Amino acid sequence: MPARAYAAPVSPAVRRCAAAIALLAALLAPALAWAAPRIAVMTMQPGEVFFERFGHDAIVVVDPHTGAATSYNFGYFDPSEPDFVSRFVRGEMMYYLVALPLAEDLVQYREAGRGVRLQWLDLEPARAQALADALAQRARPENARYRYDYFTANCATQVRDALDQALGGALKTQLAARSRGNTYRSEAVRLARPAAWMWLGFDLGLGPYADRALSRWDEAFVPMRLADSLREADNGDGRALVLAEEELLPHRLAPEPTDSPRRVWPWLLAGLVAAAGVMAARRRPRLLGAVALPFWLLCGLGGVLLLFLWTGTTHQAAWANRNLWLLDPLCLLLLPTGVALLRARAPARLARVLCWTVAALAALGWILQWLSQAPQYNLPWIALLLPVHVALALAVQRQAPLSLRNAH
Repeated sequence: MPARAYAAPVSPAVRRCAAAIALLAALLAPALAWAAPRIAVMTMQPGEVFFERFGHDAIVVVDPHTGAATSYNFGYFDPSEPDFVSRFVRGEMMYYLVALPLAEDLVQYREAGRGVRLQWLDLEPARAQALADALAQRARPENARYRYDYFTANCATQVRDALDQALGGALKTQLAARSRGNTYRSEAVRLARPAAWMWLGFDLGLGPYADRALSRWDEAFVPMRLADSLREADNGDGRALVLAEEELLPHRLAPEPTDSPRRVWPWLLAGLVAAAGVMAARRRPRLLGAVALPFWLLCGLGGVLLLFLWTGTTHQAAWANRNLWLLDPLCLLLLPTGVALLRARAPARLARVLCWTVAALAALGWILQWLSQAPQYNLPWIALLLPVHVALALAVQRQAPLSLRNAH
């Protein structure tokens, strides 16, 4: 005979329990369906490669149904794009947002030894969902690209702006009226300090735009500064914005450079010593030429570069750079004078006039520094280079009689 299933009788108590469970599930279904995603800001510590010096960050969204964590990372660019290098130089570089699994995004930071921390945010469910939806829409290929600016539109400012939009402007309201006195220059020089060429480039290449005191909102272009400000912010409803913090990866590299005051006197001392060396070499034309020629070459080429950044690019932070008074393109016209000195020949009268013109312009830059309503912090460079320019003008001025006397 064929087998037949046997159903045991169900008691009334079991039926009532099952009905209660079914009712509870029906009541909770809408809530479960609308469960809000968890939102966190992920901050990566500085690395050792030059483009890693300033740290990085991203927004992490955890799906409430699957538990999948997605990292929305604004720090991607494609070096294989046409004209990538020229666009980078002109300040027209394009970055884009990429959404990828959190575990995948962490691989490069783990391999580099860079620390990573999460800040879990206390957002209202509707705001958290709106932020997750906005990020998903923004990550679509047609929306992902944005024009990058080192100070005003980078990975950290994109994260900051996305959070502010989710909070209805409450984050900017809290941060825009507060300041720690940091500037674009001080932050750039501080974080670039481990690489001498990098901090020197920032310090020489930034104009007065980089020296205004930043609000906490503006200084959030640095990911670590943004993380600090989030710790002190509320969520717009009176509760702390950061619920909890979690370390995902330990930091195995040198710590982030700390703030340190920049004193002018060591630069002035170095400038006076260099000027004394120039004056000591004035009786030996070849030695003077060996000193003057590379100095004028570096100053002239540096001035041409600063002039190009001002007139030929969109790097606003480099415009109107007053280091042009010191790194003077006119120094390139003095290169023949340097060659003449190496040959122990008397410099031309025009060369002496040009030397004094360069020195006078450097001195004028110092004077204008004190008269400007928007000063540029370049006093260390004035203290270093102005004495050398004056010493070279004096030394070249005295070369004619010395050279003629040596010839006899």
